[in-house]
Amino acid sequence: MVHFVGAGPGASDLITVRGDRLLREADVVIYAGSLVNPELLKGCRTDCAVYDSAYMTLEEVLEVIRDAERRGEMTVRLHTGDPSIYGAIREQMDALDRMGIAYDVCPGVSSFCGAAAALNLEYTLPEVSQSVIITRMEGRTKVPEKESIQSFAAHQATMVLFLSTGLLEELSGELIVGGYKEDTPAAIVYKASWPEEAVYRCTVGTLAATAREKGVARTALIVVGRVLDTGKDSGYERSRLYAPEFDTMFRNGSGKEGK
Repeated sequence: MVHFVGAGPGASDLITVRGDRLLREADVVIYAGSLVNPELLKGCRTDCAVYDSAYMTLEEVLEVIRDAERRGEMTVRLHTGDPSIYGAIREQMDALDRMGIAYDVCPGVSSFCGAAAALNLEYTLPEVSQSVIITRMEGRTKVPEKESIQSFAAHQATMVLFLSTGLLEELSGELIVGGYKEDTPAAIVYKASWPEEAVYRCTVGTLAATAREKGVARTALIVVGRVLDTGKDSGYERSRLYAPEFDTMFRNGSGKEGK
C-alpha cells in the first residue's frame, strides 16, 4: 500500500495527525527533499528506508515502490504542503494503477494557507474579494493559454502565485497589463511556517526590487490583492453571518447590537 501524504507548509508540527501516524508506521518513505522539512523524518522507525526524491526520476521512485510492494511493505510518498497542489501526483497514481498497486491520499496544509497565517490574512474579505486564484508564472513548465496571468488579473481577485519567485519582473508586468495597478498591495512570503520564515510587504510594481533587496530567489509565495490592505480605508464589510440582525438556522436576528 502506498500513502501520498501532505507534509504541510514546513513546520514539523503542521503535518496532520494522520500523516504523522503514517510516517511512524512506514517501512519506506520517499520524500521531496528539496522542499520537505527533514525534521519530519525524525519520527520514522529506525529500520525505515528513507529516499530523497530530489535526486530521483519518476521511474526510480516507482521502482522503489514496486520493490517495497514485493516485500509486502508500506510506503509513504511524502510531498510538501498538500499533494494536490503542484505535487505531480497524478502521474504517480496513473503508474500505480497500471502496476496494480493500491494507494490513497492524506491531505496536508498547503503553503498558501501557511502564507496567509504568516500575513495574519483572510483571503476572502466581503466586498473586497471572495475568490482566491492559485496559479504560477510560466517557466519550463507551460501554463495553458487561457490561464495566463493577464487573464486572471482581470478578475481583481486575491491571487497566490507558486513557483514564480525567479520571474518577478515578468510577473509584475503581466499583472499590470492584466489590470492590477502598480500600487496594488502584494507580499512575498519566504518559507512560510519554517523557523526562517520572512514576510516582505510591497506592491505589484515593487515585487522584483523587494525580492532583490531581501535576497529572496526561491522557496517563496507571492500574494497579490486588496485583501492585503490593512489601512482604515481597506473597504471590507463585516461578515453577515455574525451580524446581530442576521437570521441563521441556529439563532434569530435581533436587529440590535449586543444581543
